[in-house]
Amino acid sequence: MIEKEKATEILERGLKLSQADQTELVLLEEDTKLTRFAENVIHQNVAKYDHTLFARAVLGKKVGVAVTNGIEEDDLKKVVGDAVEIAKNLEDDPDFESLPTSPDAEKVSGFYENTSTFSPEDRAFWVAEIVKKCKEKKILATGALEITNQGLTVTNSLGIRQYFEGTEAYLSLTSSKNSQSGWAQGLSRDVNEIDLDNITETAIEKTLRSEDPMELPPGEYTVILEEAAVASLLLFLGFLGFGAKTFIQGRSFMAGKIGERITGDNITITEDPFLTQMPGIPFDYEGVAKKKVTLIEDGIARGVVYNSYYANKADQKSTGHALLPNNPYGPYPKNMVIKPGNSSMEEMIKSTERGILVTRFWYINFLNPMRTQITGTTQDGTFLIENGSIKSAVKNMRMGHSILEAFSNVEMMSRKRKVCPQFGVVMYIPAMKINKFNFIE
Repeated sequence: MIEKEKATEILERGLKLSQADQTELVLLEEDTKLTRFAENVIHQNVAKYDHTLFARAVLGKKVGVAVTNGIEEDDLKKVVGDAVEIAKNLEDDPDFESLPTSPDAEKVSGFYENTSTFSPEDRAFWVAEIVKKCKEKKILATGALEITNQGLTVTNSLGIRQYFEGTEAYLSLTSSKNSQSGWAQGLSRDVNEIDLDNITETAIEKTLRSEDPMELPPGEYTVILEEAAVASLLLFLGFLGFGAKTFIQGRSFMAGKIGERITGDNITITEDPFLTQMPGIPFDYEGVAKKKVTLIEDGIARGVVYNSYYANKADQKSTGHALLPNNPYGPYPKNMVIKPGNSSMEEMIKSTERGILVTRFWYINFLNPMRTQITGTTQDGTFLIENGSIKSAVKNMRMGHSILEAFSNVEMMSRKRKVCPQFGVVMYIPAMKINKFNFIE
């Protein structure tokens, strides 16, 4: 990884080479080590290091973006030159005001030496432990163990100078037997915080319980969604409406609803990269310091996240949620948190006369974005609950439901929460018992 002083010096040289009115440079580094295994055998063990340099050049109200993975003098000169040429050939953007300025970001402890130095032998040992337990139950193990070092440096000609280095360890395990499967995962900046035994035992237990599944008819059911299933709902809710772009354009379910009730009063959702359990970065890809943002409070719509462009457009302040300079999506929450309840998974199951326990959802897609309706199938452990106990496994079912409606019918939530990573977003989520949840096939 490039050290802070060296990374900053590279970008300073790039700024001096630019002929733009304003210039921004973003250096993203990723050092990834990955071990994949399938059917109880390691089949891939790879390591990759790369860096990507983004240049954003401003000429009046024209903004050009260019990208390279070179950081030598000629690379710097070309990428800032390309960004300027791109800007010259664009139309003015009347809504563009300026690149941002920002105070220094809050200091966050993101780097763990024990994670950074977790070796191929260490990864192989973990896989061996997983395989040993699965073989004892005549189960096949498939999954991945990934160790990542990430560096992010942002500078611009208006004075922003930000640097962050962090580590992440991620384990995903799918165990299977006779076409039935179970699943569990773990994510932490500190590899020692990943509970290998619990992840393995959880996946195995779900696999064994999934044998001889019964088929249930479509209809409305009480469901108990484990944390990963709830996280999928929240992920799509964030994509559909918690960013300022769709909010300003009127394409968000939040548009015109600020201050109004949109979920049950037991739902509070925040964007909080500073939570201890959350592996967040303290600034965004514009170098703007992140802020904790209340999105929904006690069921009331409160706000969305902004980058500098949409903050200027809406006469707001950036909350520090810009994505990479060449993205088309606008600002987006990356560290969402749901306030917990006061129940346990066991209490939720015991309180359920008849319902379905869902481990997670798969292949989710939109049905009606403005009504937050989505569809997807259950996966890796779906079970029928009767008279307060798990009766049998259930064949996977397809749900079709409104997320806001689901969050309006939450009867119970767990006090315990789990970190759930999905598609580049990390969420800290309780399990939920939800009434009148619709399965369509």
